[in-house]
Formats: sequence, C-alpha cells, structure tokens
Amino acid sequence: MNNLTAHWQGKKVCFLGDSITEGVGAPNNAYWKFLGEYTGIIPISYGKNGYKFFGLLEQAERMLAEQKNDVDAIFVFAGTNDFKGNKPLGEWYSETEVSLPNRHDKTLAKMITRKHREFNYDTKTFKGSINTVLSFLKKHYFDKQIILLTPIHRAYATFSEDNLQYDETYSNTLGIFFDEYVKAVKEAANIWATELIDLNSVSGLFPLNDDSAAKYFRDVNTDRLHPKAEGHEKIAKAIARKMITIDV
Repeated sequence: MNNLTAHWQGKKVCFLGDSITEGVGAPNNAYWKFLGEYTGIIPISYGKNGYKFFGLLEQAERMLAEQKNDVDAIFVFAGTNDFKGNKPLGEWYSETEVSLPNRHDKTLAKMITRKHREFNYDTKTFKGSINTVLSFLKKHYFDKQIILLTPIHRAYATFSEDNLQYDETYSNTLGIFFDEYVKAVKEAANIWATELIDLNSVSGLFPLNDDSAAKYFRDVNTDRLHPKAEGHEKIAKAIARKMITIDV
C-alpha cells in the first residue's frame, strides 16, 4: 500500500461499469483488484459486459439493495458502449420561459420573464442517461465520494461477423466521434459536482499504436478494446495517483 493513499485503507469502494470493470480480457486481474493491493480498499465490482451508461442504474440499484449505505466511495466507468451503440448525445437540460414576480416591485404586481432549465432525464440520450444515474447516486449517496472515470481510447476490434468495431478515428453511424462522449463525461463531473479522473488522458493506454496495443490489450489483431492484465495495471496506477488527492 502507498502511504500517500493510506486514508483509503479499509474503505469499501464500489465500481459500476462495463466489460472493462467486469474484467473482460483480464478476468483475474481487473483494475479494481490492483487498486485493492495498491491502496488497501475493499473493492466490490458490479460491472457487466456490454453495458451502456443507463445500464449503470441497474447496477446502482443492486448496490443499494446489497450494500445499503455501507459504501465509502463509488467509481463510475462507462460510455464506450454508448459510442459503439450510436446513442445520441442529447442535452443536459430542457429550457422553458417562465413568468416571475419582479422582486424590485414592492407590490409584486409586475412580472418578468426568465429562462428556466431542468435536468433532462431522457434515457434515449447519453447525457440524459448520465443525469439519470448520477441523480440516483446523489440521492442515495449524497455524502459519499462519487468519482467519474472517462472511457479509455478505443481501437479496432472484431468479435463476430456482426460485431466489427472500427477505431476511434471513425465516427459512429450518427456522425459523432468518440471524444464527444469522453467530453460529456467530463462535463458531467462539473454539472453534478463529482470527482473526475480522466483516464482517456492519464492512463497512457493508446491502442492506435501497434506496440502499445500488443503490450496492453487482449489481442493486437482482434481486440484493441479490452486491456489485458498489463493494461488494467496501468489503469489502476493512474487511478491510484489521483486517489492521493481525493478525500474519503
């Protein structure tokens, strides 16, 4: 254990996410297991292969049923399947115009018009899905640390004739590039007042490079999406570096 992360020792930490959190590519060496060794946390993973961001609501509900309030921190790691699944980005808010009493008018008889916005919870969109999940977490775990992780870079993968995935230099069928989904996760941290660890930037994993893909991903020819043990170790080290500065 790193002395700089000693304040995490013994803390119960849950992980919500997709196939990377489940450990596809490194079933016995998922990043959260490394984090347990590095920081002394008690990790509990709810990650499931193929889950989009909205699917994390199901994981969060299961976490609440099983752990109740006995959780110290929650890591949220998703978004890559929303890109692959052509999920529209959507908007964070819906806007309307409302009439309000003019507070400078002592009689309150005069009205003014102001724009008013409310959170968008349309789960057919990426931002609406994020809002839905984070609203649930903020309601039930308002006094716990919630840490958003941006999706790592993604490159070519082929799992079947019907599941061929191009690298991130290509848009999805909606014409949206992968980095727009990464950007949305960053925005969500500001909107919902959560911690953010930008793994897309700080993990060092760049599968578009052949040597990096061969060393850190499951198969350089067929799967540059799922890190193998060495890749998960890099993810864990990147997270641990940031955990030094996160109170819990």
